[in-house]
Amino acid sequence: MEIIYHGHSCVQIVTNGKSLLIDPFLRGNPIAVTKPEDIRADYILLTHAHTDHILDCEPIARANDATVVATFELAMYMSGKKLKTIDMNIGGTVDLGFAKAKMIQAFHSSGIFLEEGKIIYGGMPAGFIIEAEGLTMLHAGDTALFSDMRMIGDRHRIDVAFLPIGDHYTMGPDDALQAAEWFGAKLVIPIHYNSFAPIRQDAERFVLRLEAQGRQGKVLAPGESLQITVG
Repeated sequence: MEIIYHGHSCVQIVTNGKSLLIDPFLRGNPIAVTKPEDIRADYILLTHAHTDHILDCEPIARANDATVVATFELAMYMSGKKLKTIDMNIGGTVDLGFAKAKMIQAFHSSGIFLEEGKIIYGGMPAGFIIEAEGLTMLHAGDTALFSDMRMIGDRHRIDVAFLPIGDHYTMGPDDALQAAEWFGAKLVIPIHYNSFAPIRQDAERFVLRLEAQGRQGKVLAPGESLQITVG
C-alpha cells in the first residue's frame, strides 16, 4: 500500500490497484506540488464541505469518472454537478470492493461557499476509518479533541492516523497528542498545517513529542509517499 500526502488534509491511498483520494485541495494550496490533472482517483472521500477540502473534487472526479463519497447533503450537492456519488452518514460504512470506509464523527463546522457570498449547509463534518489490505487507517478530518476518540480507539485497531495539528481551525499539537493516545494509533502522520499563516506549526517537533510518548510519527512533505505493509 502506498500513502501519498498532497499537503493540507489531502491524502491519497493506493491499494489493490485502486486509488482513494481524501479532501482534494491543490489549486488553492500554496505548498502543494501536485496539480489536479496529475491525480488518478477511483473514489474521492470528503470529510466536510469547506473549500480547502473540496476545491478540486469536481475536476478530479470528472477527469477520472471517480465516485464521490460524502455525507448526504454534500453528496447531493456534488450529484447536482453531475458527478457520481455515494451518500452516507456518520456511523455508516460503505464497501468499495477494494476497501471499506466507515464515517466517524468530527467536531467542526461544514458549509459550502457560493460565489455570490452565500453559505449553504454542507451536512455534518466527519472523519473516516478505512480498512484495506489488513490495515486500518483513520483520517480525522477537521476536528477538535473530543472524548469519544477513546471509544473509537478501543473499538478499532488504528495502524495509521492522519491528525490535524494546525490549531486555530482544528485541534493543535497538544490536543493532537492526546488524540493520538486515545486513538491508540501505531503511526501518526500530521496534516492540516502550514498551508496558511494561522495554522503554522512545527511538525517535526510534534513527531518528537509523539516519540517521547512511545508512539511513532512521520512527517510527509507535500508530494511525498510512504509504503505501508501489515505488521
